[in-house]
Amino acid sequence: MKSIQIMSCLIAIAFLQTSATAKPEFWTSPEMSELGFPFSQTARVGDTLYLSGVIGTKPGKAEVAEGGIEGETRAAMEQIQTILAAHDAGLTNLAKCTVFLADMSEWPAFNAVYAGYFEAGKFPARSALGVNGLALDARLEIECIADLSK
Repeated sequence: MKSIQIMSCLIAIAFLQTSATAKPEFWTSPEMSELGFPFSQTARVGDTLYLSGVIGTKPGKAEVAEGGIEGETRAAMEQIQTILAAHDAGLTNLAKCTVFLADMSEWPAFNAVYAGYFEAGKFPARSALGVNGLALDARLEIECIADLSK
């Protein structure tokens, strides 16, 4: 718990330092804009990119991907890659991810898919929480912070 508090403080300090010199730039893909959700997919402040929570949906639709936790994890990670690519970045730019799971017993199955998207030993910092209810009755949601400095 103490490490989560320290990480939260460090993120807040970094945001405050960056926000003093840069204003947020908001971005949403045309496909997501068509769905009419009231949020931006990303907010960029300086070299820090904040990704809104991503659930594993079918591309361009407000429908959860098939295949249970594995299918939803793959769909969410593919969306995250697409979002990062729109900012000339990739998974190696991720500094921190927060994972929300509807059922913590699915943690091992989630991890098996998630780990396959990263080079061994080069995972972003991560927190995971069990939650009661996600949008569209999804099994997971992943939000991330990326460093876009070169």
